[in-house]
Amino acid sequence: MAAAGAAIRGLTPEELQQIKQTLAGGRKPKVMFTESAGQIAGQIGQVIELQDPEASEEYVVVRFGRDELPFSPVDLAIPPKGVTTRKPPEPEPEPEPAAPEPEFMVVRERPAPPKPMPVAEEQKSVTDETPEAPKPPVKKAAAKAVKPKGPAGLTVTLAYEAGEWTVAAQQGAKALAKPYVVKPVEALKIVALVDVPGVHEAVEAILSSERAEAESQAEKLRAELAEVEARLAELRDV
Repeated sequence: MAAAGAAIRGLTPEELQQIKQTLAGGRKPKVMFTESAGQIAGQIGQVIELQDPEASEEYVVVRFGRDELPFSPVDLAIPPKGVTTRKPPEPEPEPEPAAPEPEFMVVRERPAPPKPMPVAEEQKSVTDETPEAPKPPVKKAAAKAVKPKGPAGLTVTLAYEAGEWTVAAQQGAKALAKPYVVKPVEALKIVALVDVPGVHEAVEAILSSERAEAESQAEKLRAELAEVEARLAELRDV
């Protein structure tokens, strides 16, 4: 308890700011109850929260024993050095069973109160009337636009070499189809899909050359066949 005649002043704005910083650091600073706090004056508690001072003048929430109650800054003070936390008195157990005694409660004394109120009910009333501080909006990280990667390039090759037409297909570095032989008429159909000057003429020239060579070989084979048939006829007459 404070010494008689020595009034303990309440918390100053600077001390409230220091308490706020201590709470932000994860610690719960100690405070001493002043005479305006009532019969618990001189006791030590721990500040666990600072509520909105505009909502109520009792916005400093202090833990004292098992209770957590809001107080006004004038009810509290920074305890002098060397003052240790004292637990609130507890009722001594009776040696024999007796009528149950009322549970210990901290009663707040206020000038001319309209009606005394139990601690539990007062705490509930203050909690219901104190609006909850709005939570800051959560900022969402802007999603970075990712350009989808397109498929690899596709290459289809129609080639003519050594009298044969071949077709091959490749996508990127992957070979989809190895060169395989196609007929000249199929090669001509493929070329017909490509409207590029000079390509049709080149293909027609190749086909004409192959056609002339095939006719020459056919004529040669016919002559050889006629010669063989004549020789066979002579052998039959013998």
